[in-house]
Order: sequence, then structure tokens, then C-alpha cells
Amino acid sequence: MHEVEPYYRWQHVYHPYRDEHSPYFGEPEDKAWFTTAIYNYIIHPEWDSMGSETLFLKILYANYDKGYLILEFIGEWNDALHNDIMYLKREIADHFTPLGIDKFLLLGEHVYNFHGDGDDYYQEWFEDVEEGWIVAIGFQEHVLEEWKRHRIDYYINYGGNLELSNWRTFSPEDLCARIDQMVKRRIGS
Repeated sequence: MHEVEPYYRWQHVYHPYRDEHSPYFGEPEDKAWFTTAIYNYIIHPEWDSMGSETLFLKILYANYDKGYLILEFIGEWNDALHNDIMYLKREIADHFTPLGIDKFLLLGEHVYNFHGDGDDYYQEWFEDVEEGWIVAIGFQEHVLEEWKRHRIDYYINYGGNLELSNWRTFSPEDLCARIDQMVKRRIGS
């Protein structure tokens, strides 16, 4: 897992350590020490902590004018033991929502497991972004099946035309605009 880096090709457009509104503002940009682990697996130092022991993230893009935030994740999403959704809601979503962010794109190719435990934080987050959306792309099928079993699909949009395996070919602005159009079509149908 130490070789899995967050997506870095948009850093010329946005960098969370340079964004004064980011919770990671001012952190060193040249992280070179492999000191963080999920269980016994060292992860790349570019992943950022939100307080969870098993789920780490990287803010890839924020656009405060249009309300977009793109987050990439690595690890095990474990609400049962570590209440990861609480960390995501309180440390990230609650930080950005007052700044105008109401559209959250979650990238989950490196989320390897999900363990659910209630949907209160998901419901609260969903209600907070009433005019926006929460969309997940790239999550593994067994993770999505667990989300459905725990009713997370009530609050997070995923699957169908939203499953863009080629998301890296877009600029962050174009990707968010495309997702926005697709969500509006879903709601309209």
C-alpha cells in the first residue's frame, strides 16, 4: 500500500496545503517519511489523516464559487469500529459546508472494505447539502453492496452513468460539471 499515491495531476490547479480554507493549510508539501500505517501496512505519506485509524484521504480539488469538493480515499471505511463517517462528516464536510461547498465527489478506488453501523451521519450530511449532492465513483462492488445493505445509497449517489472509470481524463472543473449534469438528470427523471 505504500506505493499507492493520491492522484497528483491536478496539483497545479489546487493544492490543499496552499488553500487557506483547507484544514490542511500550511502542512509541509514535501512529505517524504513513511510513518503512517493502516493496521500493519504503511501508506504513502501524501495521504492525509482526518482522525480515523483506518481511512485516509486527499483533497484533490475545491471550488468555493461553484461548491465543488473532490476527495480521494484509501483504506478501510469502518463505521462499526472507528466511526469513520463521523470523522468525515465532522472534520471535512462540516469544515467545508459553511464555505459554500455543497457538492462532494468521493473517489474510492483504494477503499478496500466497508463496515457499516447506522446512517445518522450520512443522513445529516445529506440534509446539509440540500441543494447539492454527494457522489461516489470508483468504489469496489463489494463496498457498494455493503453501502446498499446499510442504506447508504439513500444519501450517496453512485453507479450507472455516474461510474466514470475515466475520471482522470477530465479537468477537475469538467469532471464536477459532468457529475452535476448527471445528478440533475437523475433527479429530474
